[in-house]
Amino acid sequence: MIVNRTTASLALALGGALALTACGKKEEPAPAPAPAPAPATTPAPTTPPPAPAGLLLVSIDLGSAVGPDMKVTEAKTTFAPTDTIYAAVSTSGSAPSATIAAKWTYQDGQVVNEDSKAIAPTGAAVTTFQISKPDGWPAGSYQVTVSIDGKQAGSQSFQVQ
Repeated sequence: MIVNRTTASLALALGGALALTACGKKEEPAPAPAPAPAPATTPAPTTPPPAPAGLLLVSIDLGSAVGPDMKVTEAKTTFAPTDTIYAAVSTSGSAPSATIAAKWTYQDGQVVNEDSKAIAPTGAAVTTFQISKPDGWPAGSYQVTVSIDGKQAGSQSFQVQ
């Protein structure tokens, strides 16, 4: 039993040495976990600013008569000297207020008439302008130029024969 006692004593001494070594050794703290990434900040959904209100020129129709809807009843580009000449300006879009102007010119740019109208459309609209000359227009080439809020939007040429 002496061998067993020696073996037991040796085992006990070895166990104690291991225990003391383990007690004397400081455990290193576990590395701190990496900080969680900040949550992605998604900007609050915003409504894009409204597109600037505005009008677009759709067409300029010329004729010698208009219907109750202010549209030209029969489009044409050649007129008799005593015709009343209508320009039906079709627009799309909306604006709280806008000014549509028509400038009528003869041949070399001589101004025959200028007129403007204030409108406040909320969709498709027709604005009609007219010129007449009871003693008759001189034969030749004419043009009506349309502007919206001071910016030229389009023009239409026509003849008087």
